[in-house]
Amino acid sequence: MTPLPLKAASALVLSALILTGVQGVSASDHDHEHDHDHTHNDHDHDHDHDHDHDHDHDHDHDSDIYSGYFDDDQVEDRTLSDWEGDWQSVYPYLQDGTLDEVFAHKADNGDKSAEEYKAYYDTGYQTDVERIVIDGSDVTFFENGQERTGEYQYDGYEILTYQAGNRGVRFIYALEEASDDLPQYIQFSDHSIYPTDAHHFHLYWGDDREALLEEVTNWPTYYPYELSGEEIVEEMIAH
Repeated sequence: MTPLPLKAASALVLSALILTGVQGVSASDHDHEHDHDHTHNDHDHDHDHDHDHDHDHDHDHDSDIYSGYFDDDQVEDRTLSDWEGDWQSVYPYLQDGTLDEVFAHKADNGDKSAEEYKAYYDTGYQTDVERIVIDGSDVTFFENGQERTGEYQYDGYEILTYQAGNRGVRFIYALEEASDDLPQYIQFSDHSIYPTDAHHFHLYWGDDREALLEEVTNWPTYYPYELSGEEIVEEMIAH
């Protein structure tokens, strides 16, 4: 499979689109399976975040939100501090077989074989950006032994609706100064819809803000850098 370069948005975009969202977003006619396969509850990792979010949310409904069922007025703006830290791609763990236990577990509880799940996630996780460090407004990408840092500023959020009926929110940040080595936009999806410290996330990047919203097949996924492959397996199976 051809590696996905930092500069380019992923090429695998589904053609059937439905118009939706409070901001008129186009979303794919897709069941967005990775939203269902990952039930994202709060974990107990220490990300060395010094910020606290004091919001009066009814957390009894968190499981619904993480599954993609929420009201528009529940969505709130978020700052990059929600994703602050040092993050590693899980794609190398798929390639070396570490995640095979996860796919076997999914096969025991789902409608695909372990091999089919692995193929699905191979497309989803694929990336050459093996590490991302977020510090304030600076985002550093580590790709093929090179580091590139850019300053990103908040550019709002978009709500996407999928054919299965669940929804997701992309929190978007734009590069302050244009660069040939960095994507103009990065879009976070971590199944939360208001300020909270992320414990892992999916990241989309590219130069076309609107086209990037249509990407639902490739979602490079990042977990805290200090976690081992075995610990990431435990997290995935537990949730």
